[in-house]
Amino acid sequence: MKYKGTKGKREGFGVRKYPCLREVFQKKKITLLLVPYHYNKKGRSFCFTLRTPQSTFQRGFTLIEIIVVIILAGLVLAAIVVPFTTGIRQSNKPEMVATAMYLAHYKMEELMKYNYCQASLNTGTYTTPAPSITGYTWQWTISYITNAFATSATDIGYKQILVTVTDPQGSTYKVYSVVTRF
Repeated sequence: MKYKGTKGKREGFGVRKYPCLREVFQKKKITLLLVPYHYNKKGRSFCFTLRTPQSTFQRGFTLIEIIVVIILAGLVLAAIVVPFTTGIRQSNKPEMVATAMYLAHYKMEELMKYNYCQASLNTGTYTTPAPSITGYTWQWTISYITNAFATSATDIGYKQILVTVTDPQGSTYKVYSVVTRF
């Protein structure tokens, strides 16, 4: 068995003195390497290293690999966080829709209790009184229509009630109904 860093066929430290070590090294496929370490007055000193076939693959990560992983993790994290924050910001939207539709139906029920000829159902656009929930506005329009739901200038027995509610974000919700004279 030849070892690097030695002259000729000289075997490494301990192997010549203890032949049983040679068998252990050969059975476990361990290579004893003599590597020049430093020079002193008497000559070279050697550093002994044991290497197994698996040890050459266990080197760890380089700094560049770690930096690349950190950059990729930052990009992936940003791609995940942006939609999440947008979803959190808009999570109150279903509640606003439900509130706006409640206000629209509330006003529609209030207007539907009147008869066709009562003053509360005179044609025009109205906004007062304001809704009881802050941030929301409503408007209702009463107009004459035909039996085909087209706008009419004269009274032929049909009135359309349109209630529009606007939420704090500016979205509008509409509810229609028709009142007849018949």
